[in-house]
Order: sequence, then C-alpha cells, then structure tokens
Amino acid sequence: MTEAISKYIRLLENLNRGYNKGLGRAPHKPVLLLAIIRLIQQKEITSNRIFITPELLLEFKNIWNIMVDTDHIPNFALPFFHMRSEPFWHLVAKPSMQIKVTKSKSIKSFKNLKESVAFAELDKNLYLLLTDTPKRQILEQVLVQKYFKNSMSNYSKIGLKPYDGHKKIEKQILNEAKEEYQQHLKDLRASLDDDEYEEELFIRGGLFKKTIPKIYNYSCCISGMRIESSQNAQMIDACHIIPFSISNDDTIPNGISLSPNLHRAFDRGLITINPDYVVRISPTVSENDTVFSLSQFNGRQIILPSKASWFPSPESLQWHNKEVFAI
Repeated sequence: MTEAISKYIRLLENLNRGYNKGLGRAPHKPVLLLAIIRLIQQKEITSNRIFITPELLLEFKNIWNIMVDTDHIPNFALPFFHMRSEPFWHLVAKPSMQIKVTKSKSIKSFKNLKESVAFAELDKNLYLLLTDTPKRQILEQVLVQKYFKNSMSNYSKIGLKPYDGHKKIEKQILNEAKEEYQQHLKDLRASLDDDEYEEELFIRGGLFKKTIPKIYNYSCCISGMRIESSQNAQMIDACHIIPFSISNDDTIPNGISLSPNLHRAFDRGLITINPDYVVRISPTVSENDTVFSLSQFNGRQIILPSKASWFPSPESLQWHNKEVFAI
C-alpha cells in the first residue's frame, strides 16, 4: 500500500467528531465523505472543489437514511462546515463574505452556509486517490467499516433505494397543480425547523432545474439551441415564469427552458411569451442586426413539451406580460 493512501486511511479513521452523552459520536462527517465519494464515482463531482449542490445534499440524506442508526439530526451544514478541522478539507468563503458562527463556534444555518461558503477544497492528492477505482473502494470501505459497524450490510443498498422524498418531490413537480404544490410547502413549513425547510427548498429547486430542461429535450424553447457535452455541462437553464420567491411554485407549468442569454432577457422583461405561446420583444430594445439579436425571435412560436399538462401556464405567462415585460 502506498504512503499516500496509508496517510489518508489514518486521517479517515480518526475524524474529529462531536460527542453527545445520549447519542454517542456524531456520524455526520463520515456520511458526508461517503456522499462525496459516491458523487465522484458518478462523475457528478469532477474536481477537488466540493460545491454545495442539491445532488450532494440528496446523496447525504440517502446515505443517512440507510446507514445511521442513532437519533442524531441529519443537519448537512454541520459536517460541511466542521470538516474544516480535518487537514484535508479547506473551506473557501465567497468574496467579501464572512461565515457567521454561533457562540459555540458552529455554523448558524444551512442558509448561512450557502450564502457565505463558495466551496470546500479536498486535498488534491486525496481527490486523485478517489478518482482511482481500487483506491476509492479502499477508502470507502475504511469509512463504512470504521463508523457503521452495525449497518455495514446496508451499504450495498445505496443507489437501489433513493432518498425517500426524492421520487415524491419529482412526482409533485411533474404532476401537481400549483395550488396543491403550494399547500405541500405550507405543510412542510409548519412541520420542519428552519434548516430542514431550507434544505427541502434547495432540493426542490435543484430538481426543478434538472427536470425543466429534460422535458424540453435540453433545448431552449425560444431559439431551439441544444448543446450536448461529455463534460456533463448544462447549457440550458430552467427558468421560473413567476419567480419562486413570489409564487412558491416549482411545478412544470411555471417553468420554461431557455439559453442563458434569453433567460436573462426574460427575467429583465426584454422578452416575454404570450399566453398563446408566441414570443414578443420589448419595444424598449434597440440593437444591431446580428445572429444574436433578440428581434429575430419576435412572433416565433415556442417549442412545447410532449404533454399538454406540462405546457407553460397561460396564467403565469399573463402575469409575466403584465408585471415584468417592459412596454
């Protein structure tokens, strides 16, 4: 065994973990590390920079539900922040942002984590080990055997049994009426604490961003632009017609797929889509005649999803016409 992998085996076997007299040592750090390892394996994580993503949060919850047999609370922000006490984990704050901590020097909330932390960096040598399948499997087994002795046999189920809420949320986004979806959020707000609710919204927003491009065949509904890449790079945005901050609506009819430049133009009211799905360009727009001009799309019928129930909501489009479109 190489010196490098021996070093990281020692570090992974001696994680600094919080202790609760009634619950024992906290499982949060090993769960987060297993989630990162699995996303590296799936090529969702492709560098040593670990960003706070819905995919990572979902994988964290999935592993927690299957492997953790204590009554600890699955707070994602805690290990992401406190892993900074490990020599292989380096937190990088967003420019001009200060990470707010409690009197006990813990992170204040998941919301604060997202707002203040840009990403965490794994040691490059550790990341390289995790991209090598045999070495990754060794380190993965170190974590499972050291910290989950009572549930080791469950680890093979991960991936076969997704996070309980995942498919349920997807079904709500794809099939529910706006009012039903909004009621689900009200019920969640009443039953979850602030951190759990913020995590839930983050996951739902991430699933919305993935689902909208998918049902539009990864094409911009106005320009038809479609770019595929082996680098897992997404070039089509999911755009809320009525912003989520106003609508509390992540259902498909409140979304359209747009290229980044048209997404920005839509959000700023330079373009809109009529309830009959025809594009209008704001009369405030003045531009030169290029292949990038907005005016070329004026009067164009947008591309629509395969199911009529997924078509953009005429009521939402009417709201955008009235409240956002610049006339």
